[in-house]
Amino acid sequence: MRGPVAPPQVPLSASRGEVFRDLVRDSVERLERRWPQLAEVDFVVLDVPGDLEESVPLGSAVSAAKGRPAQIVVYRRPVEIRTKNRDERALLVHEVVVEQVAELLGLAPESVDPRYGQD
Repeated sequence: MRGPVAPPQVPLSASRGEVFRDLVRDSVERLERRWPQLAEVDFVVLDVPGDLEESVPLGSAVSAAKGRPAQIVVYRRPVEIRTKNRDERALLVHEVVVEQVAELLGLAPESVDPRYGQD
């Protein structure tokens, strides 16, 4: 028998990158209920940061500039390496998104999401 192991509508056929983007999207949707201004922010998933330093960042935030919206980037591979399963990954993704939103808005992470750090 040749062909895909599972039909496209079954979660088994989703790539790791797609699953990770879904985790980021879920986290953003959760925060947008409280912070509607996040609809104007671009949320991007990249595999790895471009400039590798001593410590590898899990995410970054870039303020809006003339003709360019604010952007929050979550780096997939560094997050995946630090987690063992999907639940841990979902928690870490949400923490990274909350921290970057807090940095962008100039707030404490606990102000962005009162449950930050409690999971």
